[in-house]
Amino acid sequence: MWKVTITILTFFLFTVPAAAGESPYLVCPVNCEYQRPLYLNNVNPLQGDDVRELQEQLQEAGLYTGEITGIYGPRTAAAVRALQEMNNHEPNGVMAQDTWYLLGLVAEPVTEKEPFPPPKGEVDLIIDVQNRTLTVLNDGYPYRQFPVAVGKAETPTPVGNWSIRRKALNWGTGFGTRWMGLTVTWGIYGIHGTNKPYSISTRASHGCIRMFNQHVEELYPWVEVNTPVHIVGNIMGPERRPTLVLGDRESGVLEIQRLMQKHGYYDGPIDGIFGPQLQRAVIQFRKDHNLRHDNRVDREMYQLLGL
Repeated sequence: MWKVTITILTFFLFTVPAAAGESPYLVCPVNCEYQRPLYLNNVNPLQGDDVRELQEQLQEAGLYTGEITGIYGPRTAAAVRALQEMNNHEPNGVMAQDTWYLLGLVAEPVTEKEPFPPPKGEVDLIIDVQNRTLTVLNDGYPYRQFPVAVGKAETPTPVGNWSIRRKALNWGTGFGTRWMGLTVTWGIYGIHGTNKPYSISTRASHGCIRMFNQHVEELYPWVEVNTPVHIVGNIMGPERRPTLVLGDRESGVLEIQRLMQKHGYYDGPIDGIFGPQLQRAVIQFRKDHNLRHDNRVDREMYQLLGL
């Protein structure tokens, strides 16, 4: 097996330092993996995509044989109670975070009999957004690979060179049993477990990297704070966006900042946040290149910037 060098990866990507002065124990104020509790309400039945998802997963587990209606009715509640009884939980029929976790265990892969030995050399992580894999490098050589879930098209996983900023056990409901936060400058992103293991190998998250809980538990002790994490993929997202505007926060903005700096139009922070300073630079760039007076980065600007 040939050696994968970090030098080659760095040639294609870019490096962004951790935010100055940020606490390594920063807690996310909003849990993007949170789901509302579902329960039987005969007066105003709960309904929505989350109920439909629940029915589909209960059906996959062999606990629900009714129609996929997206309405939390008596048959759905009975299936939830059956799931709870199977796992020695109070059979109250309420689908809260702990019960989602129980349902998720049905989709977890079978635990390997012999634990994989930890890598003995220097560890780097490569996350391939296109193929939805996380590869552990041991002194530059591929050592272990895991399937992961990545961000949806509208909330893409941030492409670039990052590192582990913080680690935590049971960081919050919805994040599974382990959390490893990344040094992304415009938001809180991390590698974590999930109570939705059936989403692994898909584009399903708000930008974080989801792993099976048993896999993230295996990976967790191998990774230290400051371990490099290289996220490889289309920097403009899984689908190239037609415009970038004031207030956007993503890898695409970071790349525009870098290119505008290269062309001498921008001297602000390379942080992935489309702020007023970048907006002024965009307006001037468009004026100098005889583009329509606007404050957006559109297809014409992409072409002139070489994207």
